[in-house]
Amino acid sequence: MALLVRVLRNQISISQWVPGCSRLLLASRTQGQQGRTLSGTFQKIKIAALRMYTSCVEKTDFEEFFLRCQMPDTFNSWFLITLLHVWMCLVRMKQEGRSGKYMCRIIVHFMWEDVEQRGRIMGVNPYILKKNMMLMTNNFYAAILGYDEGILSDDRGLAAALWRTFFNQKCEDPRQLELLVEYVRKQIQYLDSMNGEDLLLTGEVSWRPLVEKNPQSILKPHSPTYNDEGL
Repeated sequence: MALLVRVLRNQISISQWVPGCSRLLLASRTQGQQGRTLSGTFQKIKIAALRMYTSCVEKTDFEEFFLRCQMPDTFNSWFLITLLHVWMCLVRMKQEGRSGKYMCRIIVHFMWEDVEQRGRIMGVNPYILKKNMMLMTNNFYAAILGYDEGILSDDRGLAAALWRTFFNQKCEDPRQLELLVEYVRKQIQYLDSMNGEDLLLTGEVSWRPLVEKNPQSILKPHSPTYNDEGL
């Protein structure tokens, strides 16, 4: 049986997002030079935010998470995995001042647009979809708060946050929690090693494997390539 995630990936790709979002780059010609520069900067950040969100859904090995964490192949599991990676991006970009915080808001905006679109593709009743979106929104902000507290705590605190949100209080295997705590710690460290200006310009991020031969190794990421407009 084809996996839900594979089906969704075949239905939605970045190619469907880029044409519409490329229009975000058009700055108003009626503004002054300073206004055009500021507007252009924020438009580029929007494109970078799109790419960063896309990295969360297209560069994450969902099937490995399903297998290693014994998660059912459902839309809710997809959302929980995506939420975790979006949160890690938010943690990183909040370090980049005003521009980074603006990028965080745009990433979250793209996430909700994507969730709604995927729900429609799956044929979810509009009323049920709207109701579920409201519930997911509440769960999202509760998860972000819990994860933020967990990452600032020790491993026990982070494990508790993951158990409550990611595993929905249903994980009975401590090895799964240990694996996920290690994954989050090394991934946050990996994102921190990336240049902030590059992230604001390109939005390109990559993810460490959930399981790797040498979990202690944090490779220095390759510098992204972009043109003089940051694209």
